[in-house]
Amino acid sequence: MSPIEEVILNKNVNINPIWIMRQAGRYLPEFRKIRKENPDFIKLCLNEKLSTELTLQPLIRYDLDAAIIFSDILMLPYGLNQKIEFIKGTGPILGNINLENISKLTESDFIKKVNPVYKLINLVKNNKITKNKTTIGFVGAPWTLLVYMLNQESPKSGLKKDFFGDENLINNILAIIERFLKIHIKHQINSGAQIIQIFDSWAGLLEEKDLPNYIYKPTSNLAEYIKSFNVPVICFPRNIKNYKEYCDVVNPSVICIDYNTDPKQISRNINIPVQGGMDPKILLTDKENLKKEVNERNSIRY
Repeated sequence: MSPIEEVILNKNVNINPIWIMRQAGRYLPEFRKIRKENPDFIKLCLNEKLSTELTLQPLIRYDLDAAIIFSDILMLPYGLNQKIEFIKGTGPILGNINLENISKLTESDFIKKVNPVYKLINLVKNNKITKNKTTIGFVGAPWTLLVYMLNQESPKSGLKKDFFGDENLINNILAIIERFLKIHIKHQINSGAQIIQIFDSWAGLLEEKDLPNYIYKPTSNLAEYIKSFNVPVICFPRNIKNYKEYCDVVNPSVICIDYNTDPKQISRNINIPVQGGMDPKILLTDKENLKKEVNERNSIRY
């Protein structure tokens, strides 16, 4: 059993497994080299040979406890035939939604488009580098995917004024998202993913009154589905404001907190394993300060 599974499944608080939310990425020169040669991000994610290499790069350098697949939460709208383009300095730009066409898509249609993701997971899981490591797959949460699919771009400047204008459209899209997320999750697990993480990057956009409909209910449905495979689920509801209520309702195996959250407060209110909470800007400070910040968090028993 890997250190991460030991903590999650056996509740062992005497070890601190280490993995980083975005393990493969710009801090690695070997990543930057491949990325420069492959400017189309979606095509890179769907190249199982290169995405496997990118997944394993951090583990070759560091003794981390997990391999996090190199993919993207927007594989779901891509698999639903919504056009996606990543613009440097802007982020993802998505095309219009054709609800009629999306409604006609079958599981086999979806799998045909995103199948390289499952090949990647299988290659990672069976690589000698990942022996005694945990393979982590992931999906976007229904709310965050709805945001990208309807807003058609990152909502850093806020949602479009008419975002909530068509309630029927929203409900139909959410139902489609949940259906295909379950398909995506099932195939990740069948390919070798030992944990699934749900990223709700834009959870902080919602008012408290809207959390049950857009976050609590759809995300708890997914968490329950993942657990039906005897697979743990990590949830990251960024800026959710009330992590305790989220954990009580959604019931994840692990909660991932953002760096605006006080880890000491979390330790008093939440009794499941906690990941995250350190501002990445700390990595840009000196070595002594970095040690201090890490040791401070390491001393907190959640």
